[in-house]
Amino acid sequence: MTDWPSVGVVIPTHDRPQQMRAALRSVLTQFYPGAIEVVVVFDRAKPDPGLEAELNGGPAATEGRPVRVVRNERTPGLAGARNTGIAAVETDLVAFLDDDDEWLPGKLAAQVAALGTEAELCTTAIEVDYRGKRNARLALKSTVRHVDLLRSRMMMLHSSTFLFRRSALLGGLGLVAEDAPGSQNEDWDMLLRASRRRPIAHVDTPYALVNWAGSHFETRWDTKISSLRWILDRHPEIHGSPEGAARVYGQIACWHAAIGDRKEALRWALRATKANPGEPRAAVAAAAAAGIVGVPAVMAALHRRGRGI
Repeated sequence: MTDWPSVGVVIPTHDRPQQMRAALRSVLTQFYPGAIEVVVVFDRAKPDPGLEAELNGGPAATEGRPVRVVRNERTPGLAGARNTGIAAVETDLVAFLDDDDEWLPGKLAAQVAALGTEAELCTTAIEVDYRGKRNARLALKSTVRHVDLLRSRMMMLHSSTFLFRRSALLGGLGLVAEDAPGSQNEDWDMLLRASRRRPIAHVDTPYALVNWAGSHFETRWDTKISSLRWILDRHPEIHGSPEGAARVYGQIACWHAAIGDRKEALRWALRATKANPGEPRAAVAAAAAAGIVGVPAVMAALHRRGRGI
């Protein structure tokens, strides 16, 4: 090999065998001089016993890229599955990839180079695919700081682009939060925790293809509400950022409107408007609460542009 650090890639999966195999291929075909080890973590699903034998008998294994299949033995859900994968590897670095996303060529080498010697986490820009329509999402910066993530979730910093130093995950940064409701917003929590310690290195080239159609979480409105309430409790400094607070309040308002809770939708919309009078999610929530528009229709229109509520 070379002096390039070894990388352990954690792919949690739940009942998406075809997409998971596409995700795997995108890792195994990366041009990267160092060693790559892949751990596929089956979460609330029976592991595929033939997957290891099938892949480890191919060319990937001879290039130092073995694939292991394990079962999530921790908290059921995405967070527990990722932590199971972290514990299963002993590599220098750990990368995440969701089972319905793919890495694009050159991702890993560019990211390892950008990580340097100081950063503990590196991300990349993404390309969003929504029902065949693709849009690039860029951050327009090479370093992301804590204040940036208080103002905005910065959705282009997707978990399928996360590359960590394993020593940080097992040290002061810590593992993925398994108490996040429905394993939602655990990625924003990780970004906030990481950026509080050190700036996040970012490669502003779309190196991951993120599929926004058919997500397990897309219409779980109650979980969306509880996970945002959880993030506000865990990171109260968000309340001090007018833009960031209004964005979260507006999202909560929209999700309440989606479940037909008009009173709570209007209450959170008003709170969003007070924090930032220009917050557009407040208007969307008010319109949805009045029955003028539907939240799923608004989401679909935004997703076609690579955006979200």
